Amino acid sequence: MFAIEALPTNAIELENVIQTVANIEAVVQPDDAWNQKTLTELLEQDSICLLIAYDQAKEESVSHREIVGYCLYQTTFEQAEVLRIGTDPKYQRQGIALQVLNKLHELLQLNQVESLLLEVRADNAAAIALYEQQAFSIIHRRKGYYKVPHEPAIDALIMQHTYI
Repeated sequence: MFAIEALPTNAIELENVIQTVANIEAVVQPDDAWNQKTLTELLEQDSICLLIAYDQAKEESVSHREIVGYCLYQTTFEQAEVLRIGTDPKYQRQGIALQVLNKLHELLQLNQVESLLLEVRADNAAAIALYEQQAFSIIHRRKGYYKVPHEPAIDALIMQHTYI
């Protein structure tokens, strides 16, 4: 079982959490990872929040819980956007991203958000299937958006989930 929570307020724990998220980010987004400095700067903005997934089965103490996933998102008035979502590769395919998205939907609805946007690589079939299962629909395609040297460019899909 996994626990999904907002960021801790304790400064030392917060720094450790952000570093761990940056470490996961470096593995799951190798071509475009956001580092600890970038994440810290983003989280200084009032509109940006981070949900953390912890493995409850491996909890030794609150200060040493294992972080297995995250979702960085921004809320602006009635609209929200997933900026980053990731799961530690050792924990992928265990429903963590689904649980994180369910918690995010719950929080956004409590805050009367009308829609949630996200962007996904068109070749990320697993993520697209998850988002479609969550009632996201494709509203736009950015042709050739993701570029990696010596490889064909990949389209970006903009997907939306509507709450109203």
